[in-house]
Amino acid sequence: MQFHASILAPRGDPGGSVTRMELTPAEARRARLSAQLLRGSELSPVEVVARAVALQGQDLPAVLRAIAIRSRPGTGVEDVRAAFDAGRLVRSWPVRGTLFATTPRDLGAILARTGERTLRSTARRREQLGLDDATLDRARGILGDALRERPRTRSEALELWEAAGIPTRGGRGYHLLFHLAVGGLMHWGPFSGQEQLLTLTPAAEHDPEPGLDGLARLLRGYVRARGPVTADDAAWWFKLPKTELRRAAALVDDLVVTSVAGTTAWSLEPPEAPKPVEAPNVTLVPGFDEWILGYADRSLVASSRMMAALVPGGNGVFRPAVLVDGVVVGSWRIPAARSSAGRQPVLELVERTDAATRRRIDRALADWPHV
Repeated sequence: MQFHASILAPRGDPGGSVTRMELTPAEARRARLSAQLLRGSELSPVEVVARAVALQGQDLPAVLRAIAIRSRPGTGVEDVRAAFDAGRLVRSWPVRGTLFATTPRDLGAILARTGERTLRSTARRREQLGLDDATLDRARGILGDALRERPRTRSEALELWEAAGIPTRGGRGYHLLFHLAVGGLMHWGPFSGQEQLLTLTPAAEHDPEPGLDGLARLLRGYVRARGPVTADDAAWWFKLPKTELRRAAALVDDLVVTSVAGTTAWSLEPPEAPKPVEAPNVTLVPGFDEWILGYADRSLVASSRMMAALVPGGNGVFRPAVLVDGVVVGSWRIPAARSSAGRQPVLELVERTDAATRRRIDRALADWPHV
């Protein structure tokens, strides 16, 4: 499998002394398994998310599971939900116009650097939907007043706007929520049943770390939880210019430069090559996981054939993945059923595996705890 992202190394010293280490693709995947905490951790759900800066979260059940599998043993989806209920985790659109789970602090820090850029990129869509500045201001005032009383469900927010003569059909309601969240008014917070509630974002959290130092902290978290990564990966994930990210990289003291099959990448110290394990390591990840969506170039972990099966029809819906030593070999799903007893995971293998590895996959599916 070829890892072929094309990047330039950071200009100058990326932070103190530069350490260079050659990694094979297999070593790089093992390093990522550790960085991504897919070999386990002793961290709480809040610590997991804070360490990673943000985790892909457009599918709510999937991101709850993604956090749980990276947390200390015994952590379940209910523990992750409790962190949202306590206000220690939030969910919003901080980068790429996509929902992510993050912390209140990092939501403000990321939006301070990406929010204006995101809103500029969606100006044409607002025009198509007839959402002029006056309408946006009215919608912001109506929802802001309501949220000062109490958190609201999505349907309640849309009903408030409809009652005030602001139509919400045809994508207008979604875009209003997106626009106001990116603008820093509110985010998705505590749960009501299975649904998250909209809640105000405190003004104190809008820009907690102005300047390049704040971006350096965010970049360090991104690399720490996903490395080795390329500058292209980071620029795609943050949707920020590589020149700006390289300037931030120069402030990260423990950033090291590695090479994966000839491609320059960033990791954090210590730059020790992970040791191989005797038996193939089988890992299950939920849909939309950062194992896939944390990188612009996914060729290190999945073949083109596998990616086509993981996102059937290129519809943007990423299926849960089965990893063998970090390589995606298939997808899996839990079918809908009225009782948990009838919800046995279903496997769809794409890449060839031997009989022993298939048995390990079957055991991992049977042991999956986060239904």
